[in-house]
Amino acid sequence: MDRQGKITDPSQDPQVSENFAVKIYKDMITLNILDLILYDAQRQGRISFYMTNFGEEACIGSAAGLDNEDMIFGQYREAGTLLYRGFTLDELMNQCYSNENDLGKGRQMPVHYGSKKLNFQTISSPLATQIPQASGAAYALKRAGNKNCVMCYFGEGAASEGDFHAALNIAATMKCPVIFFCRNNGFAISTPALEQYKGDGIASRGIGYGIDTIRVDGNDVWAIYNVTKAARKLAVEENRPVLIEALTYRIGHHSTSDDSSAYRPKKEVEDWKRLDNPLVRLRKWLEDKNWWNENFENEYRSSIRKEILTAFSKAEKLHKPSITELFNDVYDHPTPNIIAQRQKLKQLIEKYPNNYPLEKFKNKGKDL
Repeated sequence: MDRQGKITDPSQDPQVSENFAVKIYKDMITLNILDLILYDAQRQGRISFYMTNFGEEACIGSAAGLDNEDMIFGQYREAGTLLYRGFTLDELMNQCYSNENDLGKGRQMPVHYGSKKLNFQTISSPLATQIPQASGAAYALKRAGNKNCVMCYFGEGAASEGDFHAALNIAATMKCPVIFFCRNNGFAISTPALEQYKGDGIASRGIGYGIDTIRVDGNDVWAIYNVTKAARKLAVEENRPVLIEALTYRIGHHSTSDDSSAYRPKKEVEDWKRLDNPLVRLRKWLEDKNWWNENFENEYRSSIRKEILTAFSKAEKLHKPSITELFNDVYDHPTPNIIAQRQKLKQLIEKYPNNYPLEKFKNKGKDL
């Protein structure tokens, strides 16, 4: 699509149904409003950390191009893929609040989502660790004869880590059914792409490793959808890894710990937001087909905002997980040092009860 939502090459028309297209657009709107609410919540001290997806919402198209049984290894901005697969607002809010219903049992920072039922591996903080893990998981799928692939998301900053190169080499030589999806949003936290590498983006690296590679407009949801479907076909049917480089622009700060005005002009950000907005492109495409209009827009934005705020309020009122979750699942059976640490914590709480806010935790520490 061009910036007016027109398909410039008829052969690339996605040929999708109204329900399918509207779902993707609604997920993009949901993600956008979710980011606004949770970013403000962090600024109010209600959650500890957050990362927005502003400007990169079109990556939801990649989730639509996969099979739901395909395994996903995400980085920091894959909330949209989870929403597309059915991750609920309650599950998302519970994770950001690290409460008793958090699927991760409160052990991860906010936005480090994971879902076994949705085949989404839990996100980890260290940069690029998921990339070689994805190659290994894809090799396991291949050996098992499973006709699915692995999708691995990362930013161009992660592609500067050694793990990136090891992962691509493993995938190429072992012929692993994995799709490497690089969101090149222009900034590795605060380092502009021009200062990060001298080569022509990330795509040229895939070619160097003998991997089928394509560069795509990362603000065009249908371009992303089309290339993901084609990449999946190669990965699943021929065990060929594929590298997709989606060129986009990060509208928001890297995270709530970042102030992007320190390294880029605000006008640049506003111009990108105004001139090449992924949501505006898709909305114009939908309106041209008479599948969307101003009334639908206003009604959906109002209703989903209420749903998000309801989930937000529910999650905020829940207790933190039981203190015992600090020690559970570390090993199959608790080791002597884990047992000793648990006993030591119990003794400290009993000795200094005023220093531990037990009322905030499930069971109030009584099961320790």
